[in-house]
Amino acid sequence: MAKRGLLLCVCQGTCPSFQKMNIFEVANTLRREKLVDYVAIHPQLCARDGDQFLGTLLAGGGTDHLYVAACDPTMQLKMFRDALREAGFSEEKVSGVDIRNMSTEQAVAAIKALIQVPEAER
Repeated sequence: MAKRGLLLCVCQGTCPSFQKMNIFEVANTLRREKLVDYVAIHPQLCARDGDQFLGTLLAGGGTDHLYVAACDPTMQLKMFRDALREAGFSEEKVSGVDIRNMSTEQAVAAIKALIQVPEAER
């Protein structure tokens, strides 16, 4: 069975663009609804330890698709490209959504919309 993960990143929790959102409520809502197999929060994926985290998370083939809710999805792939390559995880298995400047409810809705889009349409 395919394992799908959700990774949330909130710019250390100090960026003004995440102040309207309760990231823990976002994670708990999606976890409770079982739209993914796991949810993880990282404070700053674009930092050096973000690459290490991604490598550790994705190495070994336990994840079939990773959803990332953070900043701009195009920027996400640019920032994560080396870590994904080193982990042997295809960029095509990563889908991102920008949740900056959203409320908790808006972020949940945006992530749900991303997860429920059929893979052929991503």
